[in-house]
Amino acid sequence: MIGDGFGWLNDQLLRMQWLADLVTLLLRDGFGLDTAGRIGASIHFFIYDVIKIFILLGVLIFGISYIQSYFPPERTRRILGGVSGLPANILAALLGTVTPFCSCSSIPIFIGFTSAGLPVGITFSFLISSPLVDLASVILLASIFSWPIALAYVVVGVVIAVIGGTLLGRAGMDRYVESFVYRNPVVEGGTEAALSRRERLQFATDQVTDIVSRVWPYILIGVGIGAGIHNWIPQSLIAALLGQDKWWSVLVATLAGVPMYADIFGTLPIAEALVAR
Repeated sequence: MIGDGFGWLNDQLLRMQWLADLVTLLLRDGFGLDTAGRIGASIHFFIYDVIKIFILLGVLIFGISYIQSYFPPERTRRILGGVSGLPANILAALLGTVTPFCSCSSIPIFIGFTSAGLPVGITFSFLISSPLVDLASVILLASIFSWPIALAYVVVGVVIAVIGGTLLGRAGMDRYVESFVYRNPVVEGGTEAALSRRERLQFATDQVTDIVSRVWPYILIGVGIGAGIHNWIPQSLIAALLGQDKWWSVLVATLAGVPMYADIFGTLPIAEALVAR
């Protein structure tokens, strides 16, 4: 009974089956399109995925940003400064999953952590984890695929961040850090106590506006590519290039993803279409 209830909530709240049914009715009864046909299915995929991703994105980023308002860079630095060794790498990787820093904004944070005296290996664990794994993308992954896949993504991301930071730390990469980093002024003190509830709500609202304004083109492009892959590219072609029996499939997929400087919210629809094919 509990499993059935969770499955229903997952389908209706995350997968938004109600939205898929509503789009089907709109296209079929309103425009006379066959949603089982190639054109109708592509249009359905595009409309449904775009609306679903934007709804989830807005709700999730608002809630998560409110929580993240308690973890400004200064507080994160103080937490990391209290541990060392492998536990510090693990903690840095975990903190990276709950802090609102993309790959670009993580660079200044990295400089600040390093100038404050944190080892390079620890800061790299944070730097790898922060843009790679975040709570919003995990829930979005669960909505498109499943919870086991979403949780596996988190585990793999954290493990990569821990291993990467540990290896870079043991390799003595500190000596390659430019000298200006260590002369960078460090801001002392945290700002979390100064924020009121209204300010946290405003911060969360601003985060939604900022993130959506930056990623919406990637979402539209990603969903458009996904709609094309899902309904126009033959499954035999996908299998020939990226089939699980091909030793090069993971390498090809990885290299293909390198030049796609897109947010995970834009690449997830492409991954969804590839899995479906």
